[in-house]
Amino acid sequence: MAFASFMTIVFGLLSVDEVVKAVDLDVILFLIGMFSLVSLANSSGLLDAIAYWLASRFRTTTGLVYGSALLFGLLVAFVVNDTVALMGPPIAYSLSKIGDLDPKMMFLLLAFSLTIGSVMTPIGNPQNVLVAVESGVPAPFIAFVKTLALPTIVNLVVTAWILMKVFRVEKRRIEVGLIPHEAIRSKRDAILAGIGIALTVALLVINDVFQLLGLPHIESRGLIPFVVAAGVYIFVSNPRATLAGVDWGTIVFFITMFITMEGVWRSGVLQPLLNIVLPSKDTTVIGLVKISIISIILSQVLSNVPFTKLFISYMKSLGYTGSDVSSWLALAMASTIAGNLTILGAASNIIVLEVLESRMGTTITFGEFLKIGALVTAVNALIYLAFMGFP
Repeated sequence: MAFASFMTIVFGLLSVDEVVKAVDLDVILFLIGMFSLVSLANSSGLLDAIAYWLASRFRTTTGLVYGSALLFGLLVAFVVNDTVALMGPPIAYSLSKIGDLDPKMMFLLLAFSLTIGSVMTPIGNPQNVLVAVESGVPAPFIAFVKTLALPTIVNLVVTAWILMKVFRVEKRRIEVGLIPHEAIRSKRDAILAGIGIALTVALLVINDVFQLLGLPHIESRGLIPFVVAAGVYIFVSNPRATLAGVDWGTIVFFITMFITMEGVWRSGVLQPLLNIVLPSKDTTVIGLVKISIISIILSQVLSNVPFTKLFISYMKSLGYTGSDVSSWLALAMASTIAGNLTILGAASNIIVLEVLESRMGTTITFGEFLKIGALVTAVNALIYLAFMGFP
């Protein structure tokens, strides 16, 4: 992506002076702030402790599977999904051993749950951040949760049920031997991380409420997690380690992606294809279906984040505004669950399966993932569209 941005400038699709304008600083600050807080939560052991505590509540194999889906899905809704993808595999493997379950099933459950769970909030994944910040949707945090929370929970439960049917899981009683507090490596940092994440979510919601009430509010929402993280740095035990834990590769990817996608948009290379599928603004159910299909398919080719950035520009050119909430949420939803179709559909899939192969001595092939993923993606899309107005 960095080389693509370089070529975008070299070939004149974007001048050097236009580079700064092409990069959405609000999104960059949002990601740096969230990554910082999540880095602290991960290094302190807070995320592991939460996972262990929730997992220890279940006493049967089926309950463990359903609980794991909800655990991973709801956790990732408030923490960027790639981070949970890094901490999730050891937990998924431990749970598979405790419940005497096929590790492949638990790793697929983890991958699918991470994708589905990240749909319900604008901070669950990077493409949702893009939609929330650039679409102009008023009170985006409330809009996402209000519309997408319930279908997300339904999808997590249904996906767990599908996997149990595919892998023929029978209900058996088990004992989960996990001690949550032993996962905490630094109590002080864990408390700071918890306060930071909770404060960020609370401020985002309050800011949305102020906007809905017509009261003074912060337009550049990316500043909220950034400022909270900046205030937390000074109190943590090792600020440099917290900063080092930020996924700077993703930050650089976003900066260069903004430049590249602006160049691709100006080149006009994809407009003819998009004009065929969605030639004009359509806020009906059919329009939502079209946006969903385009998003799922092209996210496999362009990857979901670059596609979302490009398609936001296209939708704006057709006249979509912040008042067309359902259309923007359809884009966020479909570009996200596209990750459940193939292994390459989401970076979190690669992270999860890399751990499965390198540490567990087994793997899930592209064909195996696609066979189950196609069914899961189709069911996910239908459930979301049903809640968003599909008859």
